[in-house]
Amino acid sequence: MSLRYLTAGETHGPQLTAIIEGLPSQLELDFEALNFQLARRQKGYGRGRRMQIEKDTADIVGGVRHGYTTGAPVALVVANNDWKHWTKIMNIEPMEGTDEEKRRVHRPRPGHADLNGGLKYNHKDLRNVLERSSARETAIRVACGAVARQFLEAFGIKVAGQVIRIGEIVAPPHNLPLDELVAQTEESSVRVVDKETEQKMEAYIEQIKKEGDSIGGVVECIIEGVPVGLGSFVQYDRKLDARIAQAVMSINAFKGVEIGIGFEAGELRGSQVHDEILYNEERGYHRASNRLGGFEGGMTNGMPIVVRGVMKPIPTLYKPLQSVDIDTKEAFTAQVERSDACAVPAASVVLESVVAWEVAKAFLEKFGGDSMDEIRNNLKNYLAQVEQY
Repeated sequence: MSLRYLTAGETHGPQLTAIIEGLPSQLELDFEALNFQLARRQKGYGRGRRMQIEKDTADIVGGVRHGYTTGAPVALVVANNDWKHWTKIMNIEPMEGTDEEKRRVHRPRPGHADLNGGLKYNHKDLRNVLERSSARETAIRVACGAVARQFLEAFGIKVAGQVIRIGEIVAPPHNLPLDELVAQTEESSVRVVDKETEQKMEAYIEQIKKEGDSIGGVVECIIEGVPVGLGSFVQYDRKLDARIAQAVMSINAFKGVEIGIGFEAGELRGSQVHDEILYNEERGYHRASNRLGGFEGGMTNGMPIVVRGVMKPIPTLYKPLQSVDIDTKEAFTAQVERSDACAVPAASVVLESVVAWEVAKAFLEKFGGDSMDEIRNNLKNYLAQVEQY
């Protein structure tokens, strides 16, 4: 069975819900570690007032007993604390009243799904679009990703992330071990390891905020310990790097993705791009470099997976843009709502979550079984086969 999940819920509804199907039995879940990932998503310099309202935690309401998965679907719930202010407006029962009382939205915001979604689903109240298209939905996806991380960790696979750029400010490169990278970025308000860069980014975000604007950036996910051979070259939809790219592009506000050196490969010669193959008794087959980000032919090659995504500036601005009222067809200046000046550090956590999910899914496809013990045995046999090659 393929690992998959579905989510439901609105930004101002009572809760966000996910059903995870395909997890093996006997996976031990650390509930504090799960909620730690949700807390990481809410951190970061430049976040708005919503992060003061919501203190996200996930409740597991199915598929887990006495700390271990049973093999049944796992149900996750993340409550929306702001629901108490929206119980009437977002109630499932019919509501009488004026547009103002219903908080009807008829003025689409540039850069959001409002107008496109209204046209597609024939909604005259664009709240029916914005409630679901909101980035609030990433909270439950981070919860799913947290489960995937724990599954990967059970097999020695580690996940980390960092911010590479916020607007004009670029973090300098480094070669820190993954554990040290995790420790240092966790102490940073903008998820970088360089303190001078952190200060520059904070000041830059403040400048953008004072100007009533917003700013995006580039984030990176690194996964170490992945065995060779996840994914496949035989069909387009089995290539793991392609599946990761789709997952990254599914994150709200992400507009680009690259693996390894990515677009830089278009500027270099082949000799400067491809990773030479080496062999020794201790490491077996390995690469002299990792410019291709752990992938060749749609499959992992045993090197760390390196994925970057670019997040556009948040479109809800305190310096609003022009739009058109769907009732009157007249131009107006988009209304100002609470928003983040910069959500790039939080986007780094979401990136980690969706990439971890895709790797866990591919891992289960390769070494699948109904229990953790069965999967361990399948992995052990495969690694022995690779070692003898």
